[in-house]
Amino acid sequence: MAGERYTEEFKIAAVKQVTEEGHSVADVAKRLGITTKSLYSWRDRYGENAEEYKAKQSSDAEIRRLKAELKRVTQERDILKEAAVFFAGESKKDTRSSNLKPISTLCAQCAMHSTFTLVAITPG
Repeated sequence: MAGERYTEEFKIAAVKQVTEEGHSVADVAKRLGITTKSLYSWRDRYGENAEEYKAKQSSDAEIRRLKAELKRVTQERDILKEAAVFFAGESKKDTRSSNLKPISTLCAQCAMHSTFTLVAITPG
């Protein structure tokens, strides 16, 4: 019966045979045609320690969710770092040519008297 799906009622009934009726896991598994591994797993899920099992499953799910979110946020951060480096390089290229300022913006009267535009180089 490998790979067969069992109803929740079937699993609970199997677990009750072990926990309430006192039968051994091996006997119940053999009688029902299931593996002992499955029955142990069902016992953890539906047996006396079911609340503990559910709490562990819940915390495991939360850890998986947080790890996935951390991975996504880390990838976003890395992309932003690369973009910052790229734009910083582009910005340096743009500032080299933008250091030239027309003097006419500094002195309107001087611009009226000149036939050409002088430029000033500002450090930067």
